[in-house]
Amino acid sequence: MHSKLTAIPFAFVLASLAGCSGQSASGYQGYVEGDFVHLASPLGGRLERLWVQRGQAIDAGARVFALDTQEEVAARRQADEQVKAAQSQLADLRLGRRTPEVDVAQAQLAQARAAQAQAAQQVRRDEAQFEAGGIARAQLDDSRADLEIKAARAQELANQLSVARLPAREHQIGAQAAQLEAARAYLSQAQWRLDQKQVSAGQAGLVTDTLFREGEWVPPGSPVVRMLPPGNVKIRFFVPEAIVGGLQPGRKVALQCDGCEAGMTAAVSFIAPQAEYTPPVIYSNETRAKLVFMIEARPAPGSAQRLNPGQPVTVTLQ
Repeated sequence: MHSKLTAIPFAFVLASLAGCSGQSASGYQGYVEGDFVHLASPLGGRLERLWVQRGQAIDAGARVFALDTQEEVAARRQADEQVKAAQSQLADLRLGRRTPEVDVAQAQLAQARAAQAQAAQQVRRDEAQFEAGGIARAQLDDSRADLEIKAARAQELANQLSVARLPAREHQIGAQAAQLEAARAYLSQAQWRLDQKQVSAGQAGLVTDTLFREGEWVPPGSPVVRMLPPGNVKIRFFVPEAIVGGLQPGRKVALQCDGCEAGMTAAVSFIAPQAEYTPPVIYSNETRAKLVFMIEARPAPGSAQRLNPGQPVTVTLQ
């Protein structure tokens, strides 16, 4: 009778220790953890639109928030006009002078050639008069000199017309082409700054918090929305030294938690290379001084959506 009375309390103590241990008969105690994603803009500005709210599930590419863009729109318009101006200047250099200017040069050349023909005709008349003794030699020399002057003038205008039809010099064209590339680079930068004022979700997930309200000033780089993609949910648990040697990344584990559906699984994704003492969150007198290894496992996306960071779970090795 006495032995039965002492056996019952002893069994109760063992059961209590087992319930507080990190490792129980049904598996290892762990908890859910999440790697949150903070969405921010590298530029500052007033929060103009906030398209999401806490607890909302969003898809990849969904608009999240937008900052005011007045300054960036003006800079983008200025950069666009600078590109157009540089393009026009480069095209003008490559074409040479304008058509009306070429027409003027052609008319001047025609006038000079007519004057040259007239001077040549006068020379022939003076030569005939000189042979007949009707004029002095000085007058013939003046006629011949006038012809040379008219011929030189016609040749000068012909060369000017050829030059007018040529494009600008190569170094001028190269310099203007460089100016055009610089204007295009500035336009690209202005467009990038404008694009940064509206932020979209890079992946699907759950919005866990919004850190600013519409109308507030957002400093550069400050997170506006915090979200948790399903792929960033992980299970963290601890196993003793005797168990860790048999674990490999990719090994399946079963998950159990209060209110969770049956059949949830996860795959081991990380095994700590160093041992540590039993974490204080695992309340156990019998394993307090034992070394354990931290293990992380990634649940399937469908299961991850039903798990919350900080939620306790029981992990069973399969």
